[in-house]
Amino acid sequence: MEAETLRVFGDTDVGWCAATPPNETSDEDGRPVVRADGFSAADPRAPRRRVHDDPEVCALRDRLRTANGIRGLEVIAPDETERARRLLWRDGFVVVRDLLDAAALAALREASARVLAQILAIPGFGGRKYVTETARLPHRYSYGTASASRQLLHEPEWAAMIDLPTTRPILEALFGGDYYVIGAGGDLCLPGAIEYQTLHADNRERWDLPPGRLEQAQRLGIELRREAQGVLLDRTRALIFERTAPRITINFLLTDQTFENGPIRHIPGTHARPGAPPTQADEPEWMRLSTLVGAPAGAGVFRDPRAWHGATPNLSREIRAMPNVEYAAPWEEETAFKPTLPHEMWLGLAEPGRRIAQRVRAAPGVWPAGAGVMHPLASGRAAAKGAPADVPGR
Repeated sequence: MEAETLRVFGDTDVGWCAATPPNETSDEDGRPVVRADGFSAADPRAPRRRVHDDPEVCALRDRLRTANGIRGLEVIAPDETERARRLLWRDGFVVVRDLLDAAALAALREASARVLAQILAIPGFGGRKYVTETARLPHRYSYGTASASRQLLHEPEWAAMIDLPTTRPILEALFGGDYYVIGAGGDLCLPGAIEYQTLHADNRERWDLPPGRLEQAQRLGIELRREAQGVLLDRTRALIFERTAPRITINFLLTDQTFENGPIRHIPGTHARPGAPPTQADEPEWMRLSTLVGAPAGAGVFRDPRAWHGATPNLSREIRAMPNVEYAAPWEEETAFKPTLPHEMWLGLAEPGRRIAQRVRAAPGVWPAGAGVMHPLASGRAAAKGAPADVPGR
């Protein structure tokens, strides 16, 4: 079976299932369905066949070869903390190279392939090579939602990414001090993911200013200017919302992001916008091409998950995987943190890691519910966890 020799970098035989129709997703039990709207909405411009050398696929590949990618994409060094902060405030994301050394990159590649193999081990049906994950487009999977625990903090390689000497100074600068781990997972797309994923935000701005957020704003150098009645000026409120991200995600890049291997697209400056992203039908071409082409393997994308982003077609023969670790501001609601990091693994972290992971540690001797079971279908995850099916985006 191809999963036995699977790897998430370089050419692979995984993917490109011509028997999987374009835009077909699955419900919680694996029944095929095509959705017109929502998280897994059909891409009306997708090629009609999932075949590497199909004329429509070749035409799309040629278009991406010449036009894909943000022109002048800035890729910075880990020690440029102030620049990282300015770019994230401006764009809602920043690419930082050399977050992973060779050993860490190799370990995360191996672990990502091992976990993906568990997902792909579930047999497809009706001639399909793979089961499409519930509420996702074909050939796309989430390491987080495919886990019955909805996290991968129980995997040692993900836990090892919690606190790195290359990421800690940047996170401290972005949060203005304290922050906490809230989860870990990431996403991937196999070769043959011919559809664009609908633009979306992982988290929505709640438009509230609790005391902890105001304190964070002041630590970040924002002056709390007020009207005569003591009410914050509208411009000050807008600045606070823009610069105090409730959460920040780091996606680690396991391969160079190329024009054809499904680089994430990110729409700059959308992290504090009140409106919704455009639909698949209304999205302009420039947004579809606003991707991180040129970001190198070993880099990380620090993302404000309120910003509009989405996956793009992987027309190559290489798996594009981006495992992640997710962090939250100290004023984030306590109910958002779940005990998904085994206590023994928490004890194995160095002191800074234990401090920022304390809100997700499980009780001693208690294994997190569902941890270790990977399944593309919500019903399979629910059976493993003994809970109602969880459907992403619903």
